[in-house]
Amino acid sequence: MREKALRFIKETIKRPVEAFIQTETSSSIILLVCTALALLIANSPWRPLYEAFFAQPFTIGLPGFGLSKAMILWINDGLMAIFFFVVGLEIKREILEGELSSLKKASLPIVAAIGGMVAPAVIYILFNLNLPSAGGWGIPMATDIAFALGALSLLGPQVPLALKILLIAIAIVDDLGAVLVIAFFYTETLQLSYLALAAVVGAALILLNTSGVRKITPYILLGLILWVAFLKSGIHATIAGVLLALTIPMRTIIDTEEFAERVEETIQGFHDQGKSGDTVVTEEVHSLIAQLNHLADRATSPLHRLEHALHPWVGFLIMPLFAFANAGVPLDDLSGLTTPVSLGILIGLIAGKQVGVTLFSWLAIRLGLASLPEGMTFIQLYGLSWLAGIGFTMSLFISGLAFPEAPELLNQAKVAILLASVAAGTAGFFLLKTFLPEAPSVKLHE
Repeated sequence: MREKALRFIKETIKRPVEAFIQTETSSSIILLVCTALALLIANSPWRPLYEAFFAQPFTIGLPGFGLSKAMILWINDGLMAIFFFVVGLEIKREILEGELSSLKKASLPIVAAIGGMVAPAVIYILFNLNLPSAGGWGIPMATDIAFALGALSLLGPQVPLALKILLIAIAIVDDLGAVLVIAFFYTETLQLSYLALAAVVGAALILLNTSGVRKITPYILLGLILWVAFLKSGIHATIAGVLLALTIPMRTIIDTEEFAERVEETIQGFHDQGKSGDTVVTEEVHSLIAQLNHLADRATSPLHRLEHALHPWVGFLIMPLFAFANAGVPLDDLSGLTTPVSLGILIGLIAGKQVGVTLFSWLAIRLGLASLPEGMTFIQLYGLSWLAGIGFTMSLFISGLAFPEAPELLNQAKVAILLASVAAGTAGFFLLKTFLPEAPSVKLHE
């Protein structure tokens, strides 16, 4: 029985990846619908109502003691902090046990992601050098993992799991790069007193982790204080979400061997307590069920519990709401597509991403620093590099940070992001459709 329990545990290792892919793929559909709805409303007579709603102030707290922000800022600074919290959990998990946990696994996605960030940024800078719009160089660096995986899912079962995992790893490294860019380059004037408070709270969170605290509540309460401290410090508040995630424990209280042994003992207790098929739960059986739940809780890390609980909320609510609030741009005047901002983003996402990912990967493979996953061809990697040009969520987010007081530049950026993401996703889809092996046909028996 212990062997069966251990085998079950090993088989479940793949399930988080599969669940992650399924959630991201499904959420991309809702994300697309919300984006289309925002564009439709923004180009209709309802546009003033749409803009007024998200400009409406909303206050949390008591009169004279609370936070008052426009709805759009509660979404971008508040709800998106939860998005970045989940991003931080994904980054930590991948570094400790996933595709970034060893140099051999991490080398290709890291190199590919770096190329996919550097090349678009350089292209944007070349178009906007010495212009007021030069600060938007971080916009074309991002990859939207939900839309990218959604495009892959349209190709059906012929997509190798290795291809999906590589895309996830590249996107997560890309997200880490975006977080660092936001923290260091899109920061306002620092308020040292609040920054000191953030440092104290951060130290307390680390102390909780090193002291073996596995209850989630203390981390969340301190995380709220950390978010307010960052909000007031001048560093964007969403960074608090990432830093909080890095302090969430990933170690379990008991290991798989002990878990299997104690589950075996508990199941044996079931056999001893009742007859097969009994539907009446005795006090003893209820106690055994509670013990199994307790064992499962002790064998699951706080990080995995939080990621599993929050990922659907982020994918199906927060990201679609962010898209609905931020993707609504008027399309009545497309002359802005020839401006330096638009050209830098369009060419950066469409050409820069695929050139950067492909070139850096090719160099790393030729130099022996990385290797392609088994069963994957270089031409498939090239198709994947086009999907990396789907910027969307993170690109829209950074554009809001780059042009907070320049609505015209912000609109130009948003339109360019939308068009580039559509173009890159479409090209990547057809390239991969051409070069992926056909799915095996199913023969029906007469």
